[in-house]
Amino acid sequence: MAIANALRQAKDLGDELVVGVVSDEEIIANKGPPVLSMEERLVLVSGLKWVDEVIANAPYEITEEFMNRLFNEHNIDYIIHGDDPCLLPDGTDAYAQAKKAGRYKQIKRTEGVSSTDIVGRILASAKDTKICEDHQGSYREARNMNCSQGDESHVDGRHISHFLPTSRRIVQFSNGKGPGPNARVVYIDGAFDLFHAGHVEVLKKARQLGDFLLVGIHTDQTVSEHRGTYYPIMNLHERSLSVLACRYVDEVIIGAPWEVTKDMITTFNISLVVRGTVAESNSFLNGETDPYAVPKSMGVFRMLESPKDITTTSVAQRIIANHEIYMKRNAKKEASEKKYYAEKKYVSGD
Repeated sequence: MAIANALRQAKDLGDELVVGVVSDEEIIANKGPPVLSMEERLVLVSGLKWVDEVIANAPYEITEEFMNRLFNEHNIDYIIHGDDPCLLPDGTDAYAQAKKAGRYKQIKRTEGVSSTDIVGRILASAKDTKICEDHQGSYREARNMNCSQGDESHVDGRHISHFLPTSRRIVQFSNGKGPGPNARVVYIDGAFDLFHAGHVEVLKKARQLGDFLLVGIHTDQTVSEHRGTYYPIMNLHERSLSVLACRYVDEVIIGAPWEVTKDMITTFNISLVVRGTVAESNSFLNGETDPYAVPKSMGVFRMLESPKDITTTSVAQRIIANHEIYMKRNAKKEASEKKYYAEKKYVSGD
């Protein structure tokens, strides 16, 4: 979500936004292994509503050669980055050349939802919880029996979000338009935790089935009840804004009910309710009430073939599988983030 808000701010500075997605090799050399692959990051960035063009395999450092390519081939006027430092392994500024050329502009970073913060939350939850996936993609949670449900690691202040949602931020992310009187409204719901390429692709397919895509975001309590104590990793407001940033989404219900009711279908004039074939929780298949029973009985339900098999669990497992690498990287990043917050000054514009 921090990336989405950064790109929203960047778009406000001009007419077209071109985004460079740094290659896996460059990330490994400068920061360590990426959580998401280049292909997954390209899908995510291309799916953001403020992005007009994407450059794949961009360098981590803005070199003079790459800068000239941006100016000459892509007609770039300015190169943008947040107010937090972007340093190379030797401690020098990755954007020094752009600043020297007078073609650099700065935007305000989004507190509390950096990749470092998200990785930190996953690592904290993994300290006493083993997360795994069965063959259907459902959550199973095997808790360390020596730890109580209220273990301090889950509520440790180091991983409490600094993000403060406001009505203005929601407006900035919203399209601000409702469906037309004869619009075909498609509804899809879920947690949309750790918003990833799989989410983008299924939302794209859902949007193609109608004129207006309405997305229901489940509450933190609902997600926790169906997926385990340590979920969701991102809170309701963070997840809602992540979904709103997607170019295929027209509107979200912040705190949607678990069951899709007839009243809800009538209220939002929903023509079709869809669900992806790749899903985190299939608990209703094991004896619980089917949340889609009503739209199924009305003949307005459809399963969507998910284009990707990536899930929130699989993303979390990548981090957990390489926890030592990420713990070392996060220790360094958290130190710099603590310094950032300690020395933070007001930056106009958001």
